[in-house]
Amino acid sequence: MSNHLDAWIQTYPDFPKPGILFYDIAPIIEHADRLRTVCELIRDAIDEWQPDVLVGIDSRGFLFATPVALMMDLGVVMVRKQGKLPGHVLEKSYALEYGEATLAVQKDRDLKGKRVVLIDDLLATGGTLAATESLINDSGAQVVGTVVLIELLLLKGRSHLQAPVKSLQVYDE
Repeated sequence: MSNHLDAWIQTYPDFPKPGILFYDIAPIIEHADRLRTVCELIRDAIDEWQPDVLVGIDSRGFLFATPVALMMDLGVVMVRKQGKLPGHVLEKSYALEYGEATLAVQKDRDLKGKRVVLIDDLLATGGTLAATESLINDSGAQVVGTVVLIELLLLKGRSHLQAPVKSLQVYDE
């Protein structure tokens, strides 16, 4: 599904640490026309899945899930890092290369039986999205698909996901 988005994505070598190439979406979100275009691409990509609700993943996923939800007349549920949501939460821990992280969703969100699409900015190793997929499915919803702006193919992150994945821009280097 790659398109002209590459021209709108800025890269920074050795950030946040040596050997990492950071893909920056700031040039997309700072221009209304670019943001609108990306949100329309996401909407078009997920329309066939007929979601009941969108899930934005902490934190850049929120930037795209919310406007797309408005376009589709849907609500948004936030999946956040541990300790960022009030009330009773469901949590899912997952491994990172340097330790462990935990994601959470509020238990009182109305997800049971809903068709859910996950939205995030990046699919790399797949750890965050796999944990989110499991967390949302554990809440009684059905993840019917995932859309990301950027996918790093060499890291094979989509192999850890159960639901279909659509990527707006892929990199294989």
